[in-house]
Amino acid sequence: MKIKDHFLSQEIFELKETSINGILKTEPVPENIGKYYESDKYISHHQDSGSLKEFVYKFIQSFNIKYKAKIVRENLSAPNSKNCKILDYGCGAGEFIKSLENKYITYGYEPNEKARNFAKKKSFKTKFIDSLNEIEDNTLDIISLWHVFEHIENQKEILDLFKQKLKSDGTLIIAVPNYKSYDAERYQDFWAAYDVPRHLFHFSREGMETLMQQEQLKIKKIAPLLLDAFYISILSEKYKKNKLFWLFGGIYGAISNFKASKTGDFSSLIYIVKKK
Repeated sequence: MKIKDHFLSQEIFELKETSINGILKTEPVPENIGKYYESDKYISHHQDSGSLKEFVYKFIQSFNIKYKAKIVRENLSAPNSKNCKILDYGCGAGEFIKSLENKYITYGYEPNEKARNFAKKKSFKTKFIDSLNEIEDNTLDIISLWHVFEHIENQKEILDLFKQKLKSDGTLIIAVPNYKSYDAERYQDFWAAYDVPRHLFHFSREGMETLMQQEQLKIKKIAPLLLDAFYISILSEKYKKNKLFWLFGGIYGAISNFKASKTGDFSSLIYIVKKK
């Protein structure tokens, strides 16, 4: 399937099958991928536009932060201990990790300089690292990647590093879009969560399960990010130039979640992963 970068460059990319059934790769991968993030429109890193889209994103983000924090607590062996160590890998502007820093020992990693500077201004206790090598092996209780894993090219190497840094009973939390969802099938090449070329890989449940097995990891549980279906559907309708994108996006987001309640194929899925 050929996909346009509707968000920024309007360039055309292609989704190709990988050696793992259920995982697609964006090709070609731009040599200077950083320039595709260098836009004030890149909402996960830009915080002060004041637009209606930003307002909706903030509402969804606020709900999701509480939901994500709940998932983190549920997967800590000692959720009331302030000694628990949590790394948010690809922490963006730092809202999520900031919500945890008064309860736990928190770390943030963010390669984008602009986003990292935002995060440092907001977070007073979180330690921001430049490399996973700054963290001792077998010390982390949680490593979270919220819509980050799809941006990473060397995924197997990163998973190996995560295994080194996690405690034996530690948990890896990975949230990614699901290209087998109803909204993905409906919008096809307009589906906003393809987000080429920033999203280098695209996952189904089957693909994630196979990848984790290959890396000696085990998926303990899969949970949905329910509001993602609405946000992605609204943005997809906007890409289609629908003037009623709020209305139609809301309707199809609701339909996507309803169908997924029977199939499990929500627009975005959270994988709770443990060492074998």
